[in-house]
Amino acid sequence: MNIIDTYLFNEIEAKWQERWRKSKIHSPDLTDSLKKYYALTMFSYPSGDKLHIGHWYNYGPADTFARFMKMKGYNVFQPQGFDAFGLPAENYAIHHKVHPALSTEKNIATMKKQLDSIGAMYDWQNEIRTCASEYYKWTQWIWLKAYDSWFDKRTQKARPISELVNQLNDGSYECGDTPWNEMNIAQQDAFTDSKRLAYLGEYTVNWCQELGTVLANEEVIDGRSERGGHPIVRRSMRQWMFRITAYADRLLYDLEGLDWPESTLRMQKDWIGRSEGADIDFCIDGSDETIRVYTTRPDTIYGATFMVLAPEHPLVDSILSRSSNEQSESIQEIQEYVTQAKNRSDVDR
Repeated sequence: MNIIDTYLFNEIEAKWQERWRKSKIHSPDLTDSLKKYYALTMFSYPSGDKLHIGHWYNYGPADTFARFMKMKGYNVFQPQGFDAFGLPAENYAIHHKVHPALSTEKNIATMKKQLDSIGAMYDWQNEIRTCASEYYKWTQWIWLKAYDSWFDKRTQKARPISELVNQLNDGSYECGDTPWNEMNIAQQDAFTDSKRLAYLGEYTVNWCQELGTVLANEEVIDGRSERGGHPIVRRSMRQWMFRITAYADRLLYDLEGLDWPESTLRMQKDWIGRSEGADIDFCIDGSDETIRVYTTRPDTIYGATFMVLAPEHPLVDSILSRSSNEQSESIQEIQEYVTQAKNRSDVDR
């Protein structure tokens, strides 16, 4: 008669996981730079009260590979953390009528317990929580650095705004039709603000009046908020942005030589979206205004038969107001369509 030993995983795994914790076997010597390996996975959102099987589909293979590298003699650093700052955590707290600090802390504790029970090779001594002031003070620091910087195309580097002002004062930097020394303080401030890497600008967002907030595209379903089903309006709002186009060439240049899959490099290049073309102004019959169109193929404009304006374009309202007395029924239909088009997501458009 064969005797099959039963694997008492609750006892055996708990015993060894406790020993791993006490010995800090998963916390590498970060000062040892020889044969090092950095294993990084995505951080989970504590906007739910626990992990699900989809998380382990991500964490399991990554942890297996990290263990494989450690068995090959590498000094493996595999941190873990929680992306705990933003709308998902806020929405969870609102839905459960609890302060977000309390719900986030509780959800993180549950998720850490689950990750520990899995037995993953995480270095909890270097845990990241994006809701902690020790973390987000650095994102604020980065933003302040961007606000106080401009992109110098000659050096292809971000430089302090003070250096730009010095160049404007000594005349080594041209600022357009009006010389720098002929501008008043307000004009000079406006010019330097137009060069800052972090700036205030207009951007079309998904606005929910009922919730009193801006929603991400994935939080909008069929023109309504995912939470509560409230109507969403696409509107232009003044908000802080980054002047990515100023250093787009530098982003592309820095992709060269990276040991990344070709598909990943292609996605990065497509995201940067650099193209070469021309701005062409088209006249409007009976109007002094023009429509500016960017195209990468100006040689094909002679075959153009019509143009389409975005529903937010300022010319839409002026054209409709001029035509309102001519064909009231058609104008009303167009106005209804403009409203409908404004509230579509970017993908639906």
